[in-house]
Amino acid sequence: MTDGGTTVDTLKPKVAAAVDRLADELEALSHKIHDNPELCFKEERAHAWLTEFLEKHGARVERGVGGLPTAFRATVEGAGPGPTIAIMAEYDALPGIGHACGHNVIATAGTGAGAALAVALGPLPFAGRVQVVGTPAEEGGAGKVRLMEAGVFKGVDAAMMIHGRCGTQVWRPTLGIVKVKAEFHGKATHASSWPWRGVNALNAVIQLFVGLDQLRQQLRPDARVHGIIVKGGDQPNIIPEYTRADFYLRALSKDYCQELLRRFTGCAEGAAAATGCRVDVTAEPTIHDPMKPNTTMAAVFEKNLAFIDFPVDPDDGEAGYGSTDCGNVSQALPTIHPYIRISPDGVPGHSREFAEWARSPMARAGLVAGAKALALTALDLLASPEKLAAAKEEFAR
Repeated sequence: MTDGGTTVDTLKPKVAAAVDRLADELEALSHKIHDNPELCFKEERAHAWLTEFLEKHGARVERGVGGLPTAFRATVEGAGPGPTIAIMAEYDALPGIGHACGHNVIATAGTGAGAALAVALGPLPFAGRVQVVGTPAEEGGAGKVRLMEAGVFKGVDAAMMIHGRCGTQVWRPTLGIVKVKAEFHGKATHASSWPWRGVNALNAVIQLFVGLDQLRQQLRPDARVHGIIVKGGDQPNIIPEYTRADFYLRALSKDYCQELLRRFTGCAEGAAAATGCRVDVTAEPTIHDPMKPNTTMAAVFEKNLAFIDFPVDPDDGEAGYGSTDCGNVSQALPTIHPYIRISPDGVPGHSREFAEWARSPMARAGLVAGAKALALTALDLLASPEKLAAAKEEFAR
């Protein structure tokens, strides 16, 4: 309740109505980002469009925060000092298949939430502030981790975002991920006239894949090991002297991610020994953490979905889990990462089909619902210190 006696429930219809008034602009912005996909750390046009939109609608915008040129922070101030609620926006695309993860919807839902709060309420009638944090490079660059290391999330009390999917769920686990490469070194020679003089690094990388296929039966059901051959040789008449394969190792716990790395390294060393090669295994220092659940915040978000009459779907359990740098944020402060339906059942993410649905009337409905639910949840956390305290207490357990 505000000092003037206004309750948060009387403000929610105003905020939801503001999202409706902005809906056409938000959809146009979503389509523009979708039609101009940009890869991680190169999201210059999306960054410009999103920050211009937020500035136009009354937010105070800081560009290039955390030393990342395509990051931003847009603040809607409240009635004096108080907690900070962050709404995260992603806007990078995937190589070759564009916005097949629907980041155009994520970006505009988060941006729409911040803009609607600014338009409907101006200075928020509660102590604190809401910040829309533009987080580049989720697909492969761990942008949120970089921003955390730079202090952009310092002083943030709770964070949230939505993600498009083939169903609406307020909670689904995500997997931790270790990114690793295996480089095999052999000896080049003519593949026809002197093959016995060579040491075939391609055989080694093939043996690595075979070994990992045999390993999978002994892995936990939540674990995932998948990779590609980045370098397989130069031409058929040369025994390959250098090959490289890149892999993602995923699991529901950080400890099991490290166990996967240990076993992956054993497979790589075994492949090298079997083929007479030398191998270098290099893991990236940044590990994507699994999401830490916060049922308190998820319940608030779910109630706000009910308030706007947007249904939550049962999780049929058919699909597995992905990974996100939002997991690292969730390990540092209370965070939620709910999913909003933007496609029919069974449409997989990271597919051309999902990219098409990310620019559809169903995506517009998910964008609008996501913007409303994010804005209303942020408002609830500012208006109800006890809810924010409960979220923090759960996080600390």
